[in-house]
Amino acid sequence: MNTEKLKEVLAQARHETGKVIIGQNDVIERALIAIITGNHALVEGVPGVAKTLLVRTLAHVLGCEFARIQFTPDLMPADITGTNVFNLQRNEFSLIKGPIFTSFLLADEINRAPAKTQSALLQAMQERCVTIDRDTHPLPANFTVFATQNPIEYEGTYPLPEAQKDRFMLKITMAAPGREDELMLAKRTMTEEAPERLLAAGVVKPVIQAAELAALREQLGLIVLRDELTGYLVDIVRATRAHESVLVGGGPRATQSLIMAARAYAAMNGRDFVTPDDIKAMAQPVLEHRLILRPEFEIEGLTVVEVIQQILQQIAVPR
Repeated sequence: MNTEKLKEVLAQARHETGKVIIGQNDVIERALIAIITGNHALVEGVPGVAKTLLVRTLAHVLGCEFARIQFTPDLMPADITGTNVFNLQRNEFSLIKGPIFTSFLLADEINRAPAKTQSALLQAMQERCVTIDRDTHPLPANFTVFATQNPIEYEGTYPLPEAQKDRFMLKITMAAPGREDELMLAKRTMTEEAPERLLAAGVVKPVIQAAELAALREQLGLIVLRDELTGYLVDIVRATRAHESVLVGGGPRATQSLIMAARAYAAMNGRDFVTPDDIKAMAQPVLEHRLILRPEFEIEGLTVVEVIQQILQQIAVPR
């Protein structure tokens, strides 16, 4: 077994997705990294930057099912997991599956849902199964949650618990595209090359079937990570717990996530081995949503991103 198929599929998927999602190459890469490692991603961006279209396109490109849930304060666990309904003809209860029974789930504005609904989603993310009336039901093998948050609107929202944020492998920040990309998007609007029309018209081609993803994930373990780089990676995560401005740093799950992300990033760039730059590139998306700063440093205007950059500059890179 080698990693050629993995690298080929990632390159093709990035290319096909880029036909629809304009000017968001880093975003596409990070979303593919979450999928290929079998993890979940937290997507943050203002309305209108194509968060939903991104996940729909990735589902199409990778041959997977897609479902979307709009989270609201009155959403109950049964609304997403499903419920048992009595069938009069059969004289028995039948399970009506909810939208969570899919491969790629877009949890839109996840922080608007109350704690009870969040806990139902938390079980699905961690165990890849849901419990309905004391019966446990498995979810599809490729179950992946892309949860979106609006970074500027907090009225009527419920902050995500730290345990739930830790279940997201990485955070994807979607900013508005640059002027040239937005100009291209403007010219395509109302034409046959509008992003939504390209996806609907079949111009974007699937590169694999859903059943092939499991074999690709196994190839990820063949990406070489030298022992000294593993130590470097661990030191970065441990430094987040010791930094004077950090109240809560990254835990062991952050270390595991950074290892997987660095390997996937290396494969994304056509290599069979991890470099220090791969680890540095993935440190921010993996750690950003996991760190909590001390209030006195936040008041001074220090950001989590600045802390991560400080740590990367302080830890010696192995030769």
